[in-house]
Amino acid sequence: MTTADFIRARSPEAKRAREDAILAAAAHLAAANGVREVTVTAIADEVGMHKSAMLRYFETREDIFLRLAANAWQDWSAEVRGRLDAITPCLAAGGPVWDRTAHSIADALARSLVARPLFCDLLAHTPLNLERNVSTESVRAFKKTAIAEVTKISAALGTVTPLGPDQALNVVTTATSMAGSLWQMAAPGTRLRAFYETDPELAHSVVDVEPRLADILAALLTGYAAASGAARAPEH
Repeated sequence: MTTADFIRARSPEAKRAREDAILAAAAHLAAANGVREVTVTAIADEVGMHKSAMLRYFETREDIFLRLAANAWQDWSAEVRGRLDAITPCLAAGGPVWDRTAHSIADALARSLVARPLFCDLLAHTPLNLERNVSTESVRAFKKTAIAEVTKISAALGTVTPLGPDQALNVVTTATSMAGSLWQMAAPGTRLRAFYETDPELAHSVVDVEPRLADILAALLTGYAAASGAARAPEH
């Protein structure tokens, strides 16, 4: 879309097209360089607008990325709920069947997150930066979206495991918070990652996110299920 197209646009549909173009430009740059490296000027240049004109559609750089984070939550939620629906329910803790189910769920959560590098990057930046340079209305809108998706995923998780509602919610929030943290530690595609990989003394700093995250989540699922089973067991 050219600068002239933006200038001529007046309708609600055209405004939405502008916003979508800005979001797409920001996502493209962040995917290539990481969220922290993307500036307002770079986004404006990518989309073909003057910076001041672009900021009529979004409050700040952080507002752009917070919108992308909200969209990413909705996309990931839809995918991971589909993955959970495909898992045969196991509502009894303990035994080989539950062990396989717990690992299948952990793998599904970890794999679906790692397959979305931009989402993992945004997960780390959201509480640190993105929520801190926007209006309270923008924060509220984002939080409502994220909480709604966490609630949906937690409910889906509860239908295939013996976990209670709070436990299921904690698994989901642990998955996303750890994905954001581990992604930053792993620094995939960066010079820092290459440096870690070439120095044997720093081998412990080379983080493979998917298996590390899956292992953490499997342990959490197993522990919660055991606690739930113990709580339901009759006293003798």
